[in-house]
Amino acid sequence: MDNKVNIQIFNEDCVYGMGSQTFIDLIKNRKCVIITDPPFNIKYHYGKYKDNLKEKDYFEWLETILTMYNMPFVVIHYPEQLYKLSFQVGLFPERVVSWVYNSNTGKQHRDIAFFGIKPNFNLVKQPYKNLNDKRIQKRIKNGCKGGKLYDWWNINQVKNVSKDKTSHPCQMPVEVMKNIIGILPKDILVIDPFTGSGTTAVACKELGRDFIGFEIDEEYYQIAIDRLNEITQEDKSTGVEQLKLF
Repeated sequence: MDNKVNIQIFNEDCVYGMGSQTFIDLIKNRKCVIITDPPFNIKYHYGKYKDNLKEKDYFEWLETILTMYNMPFVVIHYPEQLYKLSFQVGLFPERVVSWVYNSNTGKQHRDIAFFGIKPNFNLVKQPYKNLNDKRIQKRIKNGCKGGKLYDWWNINQVKNVSKDKTSHPCQMPVEVMKNIIGILPKDILVIDPFTGSGTTAVACKELGRDFIGFEIDEEYYQIAIDRLNEITQEDKSTGVEQLKLF
């Protein structure tokens, strides 16, 4: 873990925050990538945010946020919605990953679309699947720690019984975010307009990537701060900055 990583979270509406001069100064001369799991517009029960926009307004809103500075972006969403988002912004994804999970809902997977940036799956290793294969045995003997990541991630959701579950209703698994960030260049500044419980920030902290996030809900904002400061106490590094734009 990189102790010099710079994590900043603003308790603000992302449209306002990302349009501010403060944000413009922070991203100046940086290689920025938006990585986010936005509200899905399915009338979910969040705290402050109302998840019930008209479909047209919803996709125009996402377009405004994701294309504000013409930077690459990675979005986690249901596949049908990603098709509509692609049409809205006028871009095709460079790559799409399927995140699958076993749940008690009709939706058993989401897709992760990389717009304007190509992930390198060799940057994250996974355990070899056939340990009886002589070629695999030879690779292990030569010090290889696994094969490259595939585009199909079977990772459990953070459920109510999960030990790291917070009060945020849609908490993302850290492993999903670490996979996304891990297959992108190491020198990027990660921006998450919808920080939520702070999972993207936690993944950045653990991987040593700089991060700027926005969270409109004060309760979720504080959850993110607390999760990051818990990591800080464990690794004795500098704490996360708690910020508001004025």
